[in-house]
Amino acid sequence: MSAPLASMTGFARASGSIAGLAWGWELRSVNSRGLDLHVRLPPGSDALEPRLRELAGKKLRRGNVNATLTVQREAATRLVVDAAALEQALSGALALADRIPGAPPPRAEALLALPGVLRPASGDAASEDELRMLESGFETALEALLAARHAEGARIGAVLAALLAEIAALVETAREEAAAQPALQRARLAAALQTLLREAGTPALGEERLAQEVALLATRADVREELDRLRSHLDAAAALLAEGAAIGRRFDFLLQEFNREANTLCSKSASPALTATGLALKAAIEQLREQVQNIE
Repeated sequence: MSAPLASMTGFARASGSIAGLAWGWELRSVNSRGLDLHVRLPPGSDALEPRLRELAGKKLRRGNVNATLTVQREAATRLVVDAAALEQALSGALALADRIPGAPPPRAEALLALPGVLRPASGDAASEDELRMLESGFETALEALLAARHAEGARIGAVLAALLAEIAALVETAREEAAAQPALQRARLAAALQTLLREAGTPALGEERLAQEVALLATRADVREELDRLRSHLDAAAALLAEGAAIGRRFDFLLQEFNREANTLCSKSASPALTATGLALKAAIEQLREQVQNIE
């Protein structure tokens, strides 16, 4: 069974709480040539980043992914002493006591009650249990992101299939129009020669010589090889779509070959109808390329 087609575009959220700690993950993904993970973590959670990169590398092949973690702790958070604030408060209290005769030394509880001396320990490093919980939350958000990218991939896959069908129809139209080119070239060449010879007073060109000139023009304008290659490229594109996962780079390279054949077909065209079909081919191939840019 083929793997589902995945887009590089997606969005996901996950949130939860444990033991007074509320957390929320937000993941956004857009197109990129490779896998670029940008992580924004609150203070104390830096140890998570290597784990997150490993998890993302196992699930994603390509995409520019921004992962943001927000954390909130309950009011009853453990308090810690701000050493700098305590030193400043103690120095001030001792200096004041020296200036007042008989004043008692500053008491610890009074110093700790001063604003800024005690602060929440929210900036401390998260515990290992908390890190595991946050890592699990990231996995949940990552799975939701994958689901979003696969849903978008399914939509793109339907668009790609429709465009490939359109290109296939245009290739067959071009084949029919190319078959009529020799007759058109013969009529055009005969009319042009007749006018030139009449003006120059020269006898008419023989049928054998005319046939030789037409054969030469037909050889130069023969697009059967380009059409055969386009048909082969269509088969290769259908095989890639059936394969599904991680086909973006190979599909993009294949479209360069599509473009090359379409350009050659237009340059060899000897009829307005075939030229119009060639231009329609190029437009459809460009639409296909724009969609393929979104595939992982």
